[in-house]
Amino acid sequence: MSTAATRALIQPTIDATLGAIFLGHTVACVVYGIVVTQIFMYFRNYPGDKTWFKWVVVAILVLSTSDQAFITHILYHYCILHYADINVLFQAKTTWSLILQLTAGAVVGFIVKSYFAFRVWRFSSRNVWISGLILLLTVGQLGLAIAFTIEAFKLPDVFAVHELRTLGTISLGTGVATDVLTATALCYFLNKLRTGLASSDSLVNNLCAYAINTGVLTSTLSIATLVLYNGVQGINLYFVATYFILSKLYAISFMATLNTRRTIRGRGTDAQGGVTTNNTNMFHLGTRLPSMAPTDLNQWDVVYPPALMKTQDDHQPQDHPQELHYNSYYGRQDK
Repeated sequence: MSTAATRALIQPTIDATLGAIFLGHTVACVVYGIVVTQIFMYFRNYPGDKTWFKWVVVAILVLSTSDQAFITHILYHYCILHYADINVLFQAKTTWSLILQLTAGAVVGFIVKSYFAFRVWRFSSRNVWISGLILLLTVGQLGLAIAFTIEAFKLPDVFAVHELRTLGTISLGTGVATDVLTATALCYFLNKLRTGLASSDSLVNNLCAYAINTGVLTSTLSIATLVLYNGVQGINLYFVATYFILSKLYAISFMATLNTRRTIRGRGTDAQGGVTTNNTNMFHLGTRLPSMAPTDLNQWDVVYPPALMKTQDDHQPQDHPQELHYNSYYGRQDK
């Protein structure tokens, strides 16, 4: 029996369609609040980060906000504009917001996975093969998501999205493979940096734990979306509800990585990691681009007050040897 004939015999229910979207929207609102909180903490605690890092965070905020607005529009379309109109629900004409929400989520995932591919490249002493493979999978998934978007605009209704099952399954499967490969690569290369010293090995353990936790969280929800998309019989939108949350989990994992660069070593967010020329707390403390090279793993979260960076140019190298060594390795980071 054809897909169209099957859909003609099986009528959609409120619980499996609009109810699923409502629950997904509710949870997505909570997760979106966590994303905004993380971004607020980032700009408050890390004002000294490089400008391009800040722009990436702003892009994450704009995309996550747009993503949430698209989800809200879907509910508004069916619950407000067409309140109690059962025919609209049965017709389930595809709304532009539903399709663009999938695309916005895919772009967020692309940004975050590209960043983690960069981390693998740094931790692996610039291993092009493994980091290149992760980046290739990341770009591939974005391409599949764009192809899915183009094809989704051609569908007659929302329920016909199951006709794109093969394309959607490959896209979600690629995302799961990327998450697992990234977490595995990070743990492998981090463990090679062990020195036997309690302080550095503790840092490695913490970084491995973060890599595993973020990878498990996103890949688990991706697998859940994949199972709901392929395994649940009947007309339903359960998989759409879980996808509402997925992109924001990627944003949370990205922001958590940025916000824990100092606290992961047991320091408070306002701790001063470098040598200072004053004993006051007048200045907001910033941080440099996180160091992820094996040669200075122990200095990856060194922080500097803005005033110190200005006065550093006027001192001789012997005045602040630690800071100058750091700057000589990374170059000027504050411009």
